[in-house]
Amino acid sequence: MSEAAVHTTGVVYTETVVHSPTERYANDAPYQLAILDLAEGGRLTARILGERCAIGDAVEFAESRGGVAYFRKKS
Repeated sequence: MSEAAVHTTGVVYTETVVHSPTERYANDAPYQLAILDLAEGGRLTARILGERCAIGDAVEFAESRGGVAYFRKKS
């Protein structure tokens, strides 16, 4: 994902906590993964930083690492 393609806000459509990730993310487990309904339209799978989000929570873009978008609960 390029920085230019990053969407800034969205709403959690569905979410889960990953306890048994692939080897690449083994040191991050457990972590929250969510599918987001983006404000600009469409959906995006992203990692959630900080406070756990629930379905329907508003989120905002936090950063991108290695092509993975990270969002956090909107304050």
